[in-house]
Amino acid sequence: MKTIKEITALLTEVKEPESWMEELAQDSRAGVQNALRRWKRQYDKQKAVEQNHMVKEAFDMSFAPFEGALIAGVDEAGRGPLAGPVVTAAVILPRETPELIGLDDSKAISKVERERLAEQIKSVAIAYSAHIQSARIIDEMNIYAATRDSMEQAVKGLAVNPDFVIADAMKLDTNCPTESVIKGDAKSLAVAAASIIAKTTRDAIMDNLHNGFPMYNFKKNAGYGTAEHVLALQTHGPCEHHRTSFEPVKSMIKDWR
Repeated sequence: MKTIKEITALLTEVKEPESWMEELAQDSRAGVQNALRRWKRQYDKQKAVEQNHMVKEAFDMSFAPFEGALIAGVDEAGRGPLAGPVVTAAVILPRETPELIGLDDSKAISKVERERLAEQIKSVAIAYSAHIQSARIIDEMNIYAATRDSMEQAVKGLAVNPDFVIADAMKLDTNCPTESVIKGDAKSLAVAAASIIAKTTRDAIMDNLHNGFPMYNFKKNAGYGTAEHVLALQTHGPCEHHRTSFEPVKSMIKDWR
């Protein structure tokens, strides 16, 4: 008879149910039953992730105008911050992407996992593109128009022309049919991939801006209006990367002139 430790070790190597595991259900040892329950929970969780992945792939393919059509997902990062650019990305994925199982909206994933997924996306994507819209352009155009323009530029930047574009909650004007999908990053695999590329690209930009303007702690707040960031604004005033059309920066500009 195998020890509980040996059985636990065996279970860590099993990906799918096997016949010998049925015997474990009859084992009277509490440690064996606990190990079996842990394995089952992990198995069910993984199956749910895989099912979610297939649902997202099917969602994207439901927009395909013909067999083999290329579907691009488009998303943004940084519409709300007081400083830094808004970054958009467009991604065309292959029809099947088992390498990306677990891909989700960038906001639901840790920074380390986002960076890992970004590299994975870039390696498997048919094409991807990122566009950076500066704070100056945001102030000139307004954030909605600047984001829409940036998304359209990201689509134009793709090395391969898509046959259909799914955008996260934005109506776009492109050279192919498009669909605006609310919470697209939670429904579409291609949009989720775009959200990861946009977010990791913007995070790298904000980390770089932090080096030149450490007083605002952009590396921590990514330009968002945290209490610490607002206090730094009150102390040092805005810098060239702040959005002067956003409050409270807009009012602070008057005080510092």
